[in-house]
Amino acid sequence: MEIKASQVKELREITGVAMMDCKKALLECEGDLQKAVDFLRSNSALKAEKKSSRTAADGILQANVSENFSTIIEINSETDFAAKDEKFLSFAEDVKNFISDTKITDINFVNDSVIEDKRKTLVQTIGENIQLRRLETLEHTSEQNVGLYMHSDSKLAALVVITGGSKEIAKDIAMHVAAFNPLCLSENDIDKKVLEREKAIYLNQAQDSGKPEDIMQKMVDGKIKRFLSEVSLISQSFVKDPDITIQDYIEQNNCLINSFVRLKVGEGIEIESKSFADEVAEQLK
Repeated sequence: MEIKASQVKELREITGVAMMDCKKALLECEGDLQKAVDFLRSNSALKAEKKSSRTAADGILQANVSENFSTIIEINSETDFAAKDEKFLSFAEDVKNFISDTKITDINFVNDSVIEDKRKTLVQTIGENIQLRRLETLEHTSEQNVGLYMHSDSKLAALVVITGGSKEIAKDIAMHVAAFNPLCLSENDIDKKVLEREKAIYLNQAQDSGKPEDIMQKMVDGKIKRFLSEVSLISQSFVKDPDITIQDYIEQNNCLINSFVRLKVGEGIEIESKSFADEVAEQLK
């Protein structure tokens, strides 16, 4: 049967789905608009599942600071182009509102919520794999100060909770955390597995030098000391004043850092590299 352009346009306005998919749905449902809407809705989960295997390493972060908790969440897309789409940004705003209303510590809670239906619809609409990958939530009291730093492209963010000081000081430290990516608050807080891995690397390097045993040990100890100073937040040189450390900064402002977290979009995701020929062949399939 013939499907008019006006019918396709109306269905697209209702669902936000691509024109070609709208036309196929109307043909499948013999021009019945309501049935076509239901058809597209019922197929959104299937399409989302098919696209879920594709790597989504781009996207943006959303963050919220509430009275007793603060959260950063990573929302991934396959491309930066999709991450700037109005519908994607509207979905991201829905996610932000969701994490603002409820303290969430497990990303699965979000993925099992009403947000999941919206995600599947968005996948169908823009044609990319969209994922809520991870989140971090810090608890705090209303008396503590929380600093949120979000980079201008919304792909890098940090939260810091301090006792004393001010919100401005907390934000300064959050900016530093975003820039320097500390692994721990102090040297005593370093993950033991990380420390042992670094020691093993430095020991191998020392053994390759052919130095005496006692000299090798001093070489390893020196490198470990430098490593700890570089990855421990309070030992790092302050991003806004390299002449002082973060420890100096918090002492000057009579405050204490309680917790911090940092997220960067796509961090840790391995992206498969494809040649142009491979991409063309995949499209032809």
